[in-house]
Amino acid sequence: MADVRQPVTVGLIQAQASPDPSENLDRTLAKVELAASKGAKIICTQELFATEYFCQSEDHGNFKLAESIPGSITEKFQRLAKRLAVVIIVSIFEKRGAGVYHNSAAIIDADGSLLGIYRKMHIPDDPLYYEKFYFTPGDLGFRAWKTAFGKIGVLICWDQWYPEAARLTALQGAEILFYPTAIGWHPSEKAEYGKHQHDAWETIQRSHAVANGCFVASVNRVGLEQPVGGDGIEFWGQSFVASTSGEILKKAGQEETVLLSEVDLGKVELARIHWPFLRDRRIDAYGCITKRLIDE
Repeated sequence: MADVRQPVTVGLIQAQASPDPSENLDRTLAKVELAASKGAKIICTQELFATEYFCQSEDHGNFKLAESIPGSITEKFQRLAKRLAVVIIVSIFEKRGAGVYHNSAAIIDADGSLLGIYRKMHIPDDPLYYEKFYFTPGDLGFRAWKTAFGKIGVLICWDQWYPEAARLTALQGAEILFYPTAIGWHPSEKAEYGKHQHDAWETIQRSHAVANGCFVASVNRVGLEQPVGGDGIEFWGQSFVASTSGEILKKAGQEETVLLSEVDLGKVELARIHWPFLRDRRIDAYGCITKRLIDE
């Protein structure tokens, strides 16, 4: 029998962060309200929305920016989710305990309940992306949550390059993969590498939609951030929502915006029937995927 579920509107909050966390929080809460007023039912913040991207340096003072889950930020979004009857994905610098911090996302259902936490599994270490200094790799695994408006999975930024992460989340029934993100150009490299870097980022995520028969929603920050001086990072924005065939349904530019896109979750089942990649997987032949390298 065909799936006759109603479409749902996704809202992505693409913004430029200021040096003031309280300002970022208030502006994001307001943008969630705006998204809900325009019909969004599942709303996602960009990665580490409450601060500038502090991982451009290794500074012990930045650990004071973290907070627990639940904590004051999640409690504010829980109250808002309940009042607006929307699902909200909130990206947070999580203080788990003494000396243990994570890059996390809180998944809040439309009744205000905290459904769970996703902790970023893949932690990068590149020039101006010194995340291994701050974040312990996630230990909750890849997960999907049944919300009031559909079953969703959440992965964070560097996770978006790994097909294993998308697949393991989709295998749990995720119909939409959300990727809170903070990615941009080194200004000195933009002219030579910028287009190729952006195209690769978009292509890999669209491929996750195709390979797993699900929707993908990626929300990135915008603007030049120079919290420690130097050239900083120019975050390229261009948040987007892709369909089960990899088609881009909606895409933002490089300015602040609330991106809205309607997704028909009934197409997930159709996609997985007609392109039966999940059916035809050779699970008996994949044992070596858990090895770092395969000896000849």
